[in-house]
Amino acid sequence: MRSEGFSIRRRIFGLAVLLLLVAALALVAFIRDYAERSSDRAFDRLLGASALTIAGAVQVEDGAVTVELPFASFSMFSGSDRVFYAVEAPDGALVTGYGDLARDLPPAAGAEPVFTDLRYRGETVRVASVGRLVSSGGAAGWVTIRVAETQEAREALSSEILGNAIAPLAALTLLAVGLVWFGITRMFAPLLALERELRGRAPDDLSPVATPVPAEVRQLVGALDDFMGRLRAAMGRLSELVAEAAHEVRTPLASLRAQAEVALDEPDPAALRARVARIHQGAVQASQLVSQLLMDATVSHRLDMRARPPTSVAAVVEEVRHRLDPDAAGRVRVSIPAGDAALPGDRVVLREMLRNVVDNALTYSHGPVLIEVAAAPGREVRIAVSDRGPGIPQEEKDLVLQRFRRGRNAETRTGSGLGLTIVKRIVDAHGGTLVLADRDGGGLRVEIVLPPGPATRAGRAGAAVLAPCLLACLGFLLHPVALRADPIVYPAPAPSPGPGPARMLTIVGTTDTPLFARFVAGFQQQRPDVAVAYEETDTLPMYEDFLAGRLSPPPDLLVSSAADLQVKLANDGHAAAYASPYLSALPPWARWRSEVFGFTFEPAVIVYDPDVLAPHEVPRTHLDLAELLEEQTDRLRGRVATYDIAASGVGYLLAAQDQLISSNFWRLASAFGRVGVWLSGSSPDILDRIERGDLAIGYNVLGSYAFARQEAGSRIGVVVPDDYVLVLTRSLLIPRTAPNLDLAQAFVDFALSPAGQAVAGEETALGAVVPGSRGEWTAESIAARGRGAVQPIHLGPALMVS
Repeated sequence: MRSEGFSIRRRIFGLAVLLLLVAALALVAFIRDYAERSSDRAFDRLLGASALTIAGAVQVEDGAVTVELPFASFSMFSGSDRVFYAVEAPDGALVTGYGDLARDLPPAAGAEPVFTDLRYRGETVRVASVGRLVSSGGAAGWVTIRVAETQEAREALSSEILGNAIAPLAALTLLAVGLVWFGITRMFAPLLALERELRGRAPDDLSPVATPVPAEVRQLVGALDDFMGRLRAAMGRLSELVAEAAHEVRTPLASLRAQAEVALDEPDPAALRARVARIHQGAVQASQLVSQLLMDATVSHRLDMRARPPTSVAAVVEEVRHRLDPDAAGRVRVSIPAGDAALPGDRVVLREMLRNVVDNALTYSHGPVLIEVAAAPGREVRIAVSDRGPGIPQEEKDLVLQRFRRGRNAETRTGSGLGLTIVKRIVDAHGGTLVLADRDGGGLRVEIVLPPGPATRAGRAGAAVLAPCLLACLGFLLHPVALRADPIVYPAPAPSPGPGPARMLTIVGTTDTPLFARFVAGFQQQRPDVAVAYEETDTLPMYEDFLAGRLSPPPDLLVSSAADLQVKLANDGHAAAYASPYLSALPPWARWRSEVFGFTFEPAVIVYDPDVLAPHEVPRTHLDLAELLEEQTDRLRGRVATYDIAASGVGYLLAAQDQLISSNFWRLASAFGRVGVWLSGSSPDILDRIERGDLAIGYNVLGSYAFARQEAGSRIGVVVPDDYVLVLTRSLLIPRTAPNLDLAQAFVDFALSPAGQAVAGEETALGAVVPGSRGEWTAESIAARGRGAVQPIHLGPALMVS
C-alpha cells in the first residue's frame, strides 16, 4: 500500500505565496486608483482649459449669442482621442457644436468646470461643462459650454503610471517567492525517490508507482497510474491486433507454401493445374488481406488529419466506378439527384468507404448493384448500396462489423474480414450511422447516413443560373455612359476567370479625374482583377452628400483635399480604422487615428501671369503681395482670385490656417477687398483664367495643379512664398459602410506604397508625402523651391475649429 504522504507546500510555500500575493494585490489596487486619479487630474485640466478658452470667445451680438472657436481651444489636445463640443444659449438653444452631446446634463450655473463621464456615440467620454454669464436687454443668463473627449489617452497615461509602478513591485514579489521556493525545495526529497524509481524502470514496466509521495503530488501520481493503465490496455489491444494480423497472414502463406511443395512433386498435368489454381486463389487472398491491412493503416492516418475539405459525393462514386473492372463496373447502377451534396471529409477515406461496400456487393451477388445518393429530411447525405446476394442473417450483422469476422454466407468467398470494419470506422469518424438491412425481395442493403457538408451543388447551380445575368450587368458596368454619366469606370484589365463581373471599387473624390486616373492605372497594375469607378466632385458637396446618404452606390473610399472635413467625419465615427503596413512611413502630421491617411504633399502657392507682372513686381512673401495690392489697386482690380471659403472646404481650411500663422493676414484680407477679389471654388478654375489672361494673380492655389500646368508648358509663374508656405495633404478615408472594405484597404496600401508615392511624385506632380520617395515632386524638392518655413497642416481635432 502507498503511504498517505505529507503536505510541505500547503504548510510553508502556499501560506508564504498567499501572503505575498495578497499584499501585492492590495498595493496594485492602491497604485491603480492613484494612477487613474492622477491621469484624470492631468487631462481634466486640459479639458477644462479648452472649455474656458471657448467660453472666453462667447459674445452677444444683436441680442444673439455668438462664438468663434479659438484655434487654441482644440490645439491643446493631442493623440488619437475624438473631441466633441457644444455651446448652448441661456434658453437652451444650440449655438454651435453637437446638439445631442450631454442633452441630459443640467445647464451650467457657474464659471468653474464641472466634469462628468457619460456614453456618447458608443464610447465613454469625459465632459467638461463651463458657464459663461452674459447679459442682453437688461437680463442675464448662463451660456453653457461643453467639451468632451474620449478617454484613450488618459487610459494610456493611467496604464503607463500603473505599469511603471508595478514593475518594481512585481520584481520584489518574484524575488520573495524565489527565496521562499529556494528554502522549501530542499524539503521535497521524497520526490527524488519517485524520480529514481521512474528512471530505473524497464520500458515495458507499466505497473503502478509504489514509492510513497507527498499529498501535493498524490493526484498527479494517480493520474500517471491511470495513464499507464490505459497505455497498458492499448498496448495489449495492439499486441492482439498484431497477433491476429500475423495469424491471418500466416495462414494463407503457409497454405501457399504447402500447395507449392505438393505441386513440385505432382506429375499429373491436370492435378498440377488444379494445384496452381489453388495457389493462385491463396495468393489473391493473401494479397487482398495485405491490401486491406495497409488501407486500414492509411485510413487511420487520414482520419487523424484535421483539415477536411468538402468532397463531392458524385465525384467519389465516379472514382469508385472507374477503379472497378469493366465487367464489374457494368453491373453498377447509380442514382444521384441533381442536388448532390458535398461532404466535409477526406476524398481517399470516403472513396475507400464506398469501395469496400461496393466490392462486397459485387463479390456476394451476381445481379446489378444499385448505388443511391439522396438528401434526407434532416439535410444529411444518405448513401445506400443494394444487391441481390444471400444477405447477412440478423444475428450476424453486428458480428461482421468486427475485425477479421465473417458471416456463414461468406465462407465460400475470398475475403479478409476487414472491409466492413473499415467502413464502420470511417462512418463513426464522420459522425454518421451505418445500417445493414435486408432488402425487399432478397439481398442486402447497406445504408450510410453522414452529416451534411458546408456547400451543395444546388447553390453552385443557382450561381450558374445567375451567371448570364451577372455577365450582362458587367457589360453595363464597363460602359458608364449607358448606366451613369457622372462616374468614370475603369474596367478590370484581367478579370478573374469564372462567371460574374469583376469586383468594383467605388471611389468618390475631389481630385481631377485625369490626375486620379494615373493612380487608378497604377493600382490596377497590382490588382488587374479589380474594376474602379471614380466620381469627381467638390469637397463640401462630397461631405454633405455623404452625411445625407445621397452618394449612390455607397463609396468604398473618400478622397479629399479638405482635411478638416475628413477629420470631422472620422471624429464623428464614420471612418473605418485600418492599420496599413505602410502607415509607419507617413509623417505623423499626415495621419490620424489610423482612419485618415494623407498621401500627397501640396503647398499653397501664388500663381501669376508673367505678361502682367514684371519680374521685380512678383511677390515673394505674403507681405509683398499685400503691399502690391495696396499700391496697384486700380491696375489689379478684378484681376486677383482666391478660394471662395463659403463654397470650398479646402479654401476655408487654408484661410483659417493663414489667420493662425500670419500677422499680415488681415492686412492681406483688406487688400483683397480693395481690389475686388474674384472668388472661385477650385484651383483649376483659377489657373484657367490666369492662362486666358482674365486674371493676373491667384492666391493659395494648390501647388500640385500649378506645377503640373507649368510642366505642361502653360505660361504662368509659380511662387513658393519665402516667409512661410502652407502644405496640405489629400487624404483617404474608408467609410464604415464601405461595401468592399478589402478593396479600399488595398487602394490605401497602394497610395502609401513606394509605387503609389512615385505616381504622386512623378507624373501627377501632386507631391510625394513619404520621405525618400522617388520623383521630381517630392516633399524635399518642393520645400526647396522656397526659402521660408514649411507649415504642414496637421491632421487632428484642431482642424475642427476651421
